[in-house]
Amino acid sequence: MTGKPGGGDSPVSGRRGEIDRATSLIESARNLVIFTGAGMSAESGIPTFRGEDGLWQGYRPEHLATPEAFERSPEVVRSWYRWRRDLIEKVQPHRGHQALASWCLHSGKKSCVITQNVDGLHQRSGCPDVIELHGSIRHDRCHRCGQRALDLDAVFCSCGGPLRPGVVWFGEPLPEAAVDRSLEQIDDCDVMVVIGTSAVVHPAAGMVFRALEIGASVIEVNPAPVLPAPVLHISGTAKEILPRIFSTGSVNGENPA
Repeated sequence: MTGKPGGGDSPVSGRRGEIDRATSLIESARNLVIFTGAGMSAESGIPTFRGEDGLWQGYRPEHLATPEAFERSPEVVRSWYRWRRDLIEKVQPHRGHQALASWCLHSGKKSCVITQNVDGLHQRSGCPDVIELHGSIRHDRCHRCGQRALDLDAVFCSCGGPLRPGVVWFGEPLPEAAVDRSLEQIDDCDVMVVIGTSAVVHPAAGMVFRALEIGASVIEVNPAPVLPAPVLHISGTAKEILPRIFSTGSVNGENPA
């Protein structure tokens, strides 16, 4: 039987060929872009708000995460985000986050994380360069003037406008600066690793296909891969797979298992 570091039979032994190919692509990359979605954070205990996990006190997230919902019931929306912030503060980046961060810090290669997540777990794990396409739950901003606010207990901006979470809601455009820098990174990459995204939330998902269009090698890590050929698919979760494909993440003596 094939064992894995740390003992026990390896659940990924049947995917060894794909893992080896992914590791080789990553090691040979000139400029690596990592694109992550909700599945990256799920194993840290953050709900994806789909299916049975999708309700909060009877509300669907898509009924709360809109400008109209905030304008109609600001305190209900703020309560949901307070609950989400409290949840995020209690969880930790998992070993997939840590392996990725260690690789980005110590590989000596040019790399960038582009994330659809708003939870800040990539930054907490130590990733040095993170682009947040959908904003951040870790700060507020004014719904009127757009000014950022770090005091999460404040309700109004100095301009008198209401403060809201600093995230992108349904129906809102992505931050222009984040989009421009993401496209710049993707257009210069030769390898992209896509992790835990359904690739259905646009326009962010279109960035994955842009990498394919420019001829970059694309690796997908997902329990149920969704991207078309010629993507290299690895069926599995971020926590399970990333410590294996970002093997130089063990340079600090960490056990990848």
